Amino acid sequence: MARSAKKRPEFNIFIVAQAGRLGYEALLFAASLKQSDPGFKGRLLVGEPRPGPRWEQDPRLPDHIRKALEALGAEIVPFETPVFGGPYPNGNKIEGLLALPEGEPFVFFDTDTLVTGPLSEVAFDFDRPSASMKRENTWPTIELYGPGYGAIWKSLYDKFDLAFEPTLDLSQPDEYWQRYMYFNAGWFFGPCPREFGRRFLDYARAIEDDRPEELVCQQLYPWLDQIALPLVVASFGGGRPGPELAGLDGDVTCHWRILPLMYARESDRVIEVLEEVAAPNKIKKVLKEYEPMLRMIYQGRGQKVRAMFDRENLPRREQQIRNQIKREGFWMR
Repeated sequence: MARSAKKRPEFNIFIVAQAGRLGYEALLFAASLKQSDPGFKGRLLVGEPRPGPRWEQDPRLPDHIRKALEALGAEIVPFETPVFGGPYPNGNKIEGLLALPEGEPFVFFDTDTLVTGPLSEVAFDFDRPSASMKRENTWPTIELYGPGYGAIWKSLYDKFDLAFEPTLDLSQPDEYWQRYMYFNAGWFFGPCPREFGRRFLDYARAIEDDRPEELVCQQLYPWLDQIALPLVVASFGGGRPGPELAGLDGDVTCHWRILPLMYARESDRVIEVLEEVAAPNKIKKVLKEYEPMLRMIYQGRGQKVRAMFDRENLPRREQQIRNQIKREGFWMR
């Protein structure tokens, strides 16, 4: 049974932003949170990587985007990137956790997420971490004469002395990819960001530096964060999200990823929220600097893409949607 809203713990939201696309996405996220969940009592913490040897260019946000985020209630949290940085920007979500307030429950979201409902009313159980199931069969790649899904995943659980069998979805057949716990790292949560982040970093580095024999033919990048994440979740006693989290990737949040895909396949409610929060002049002035948002949101290209598809009968594969948009000359990212 879901807890009553009064008993739900307060938590912080964590996103990562830097110069370029992520700064504009972060502004959309912050604006949608403010509009869709005005009762949110936690902090919106925007991690910002500091310049360092792992970055060829300064990754910090431009001042006007920083000010626009702060005007929406966001707090900018600088962090160091001694391990990943520019060569693997997905690692920002790992290293950034180490700069957050110790012991305060957190929910991480990728910046290409829109809040469309009351996030503060979601019944998070921070003692049982979980992550997004909005994923595809991206890893591992099974070789003809190599180990199967079971052997590959079990080797990772064994490496970190974690129980493997409890993580299996026994409703799925043996050697079918969905039997094995695999997340999209677009959202995840836990009780303490620093503890979670330290373990996330330790596991990711250990996989990279000393992979099990079963992974010798596997490509680790760009999937390293998603390979390590289920192991981290399991190590804290977590697992797949239950029905109380259905609003994530549902009525409460939308991980939209790429604007043309968003217009092609997401609900009317998502597009309505997108265009409403992008409309105020202070936000519009900033977002129009980024050409995909200028063309898609403000010049109507997104609505042209939307008219190309029937949301009740979309192509089964994402690549088919992409190809159709590209043929019409509307693809941008």
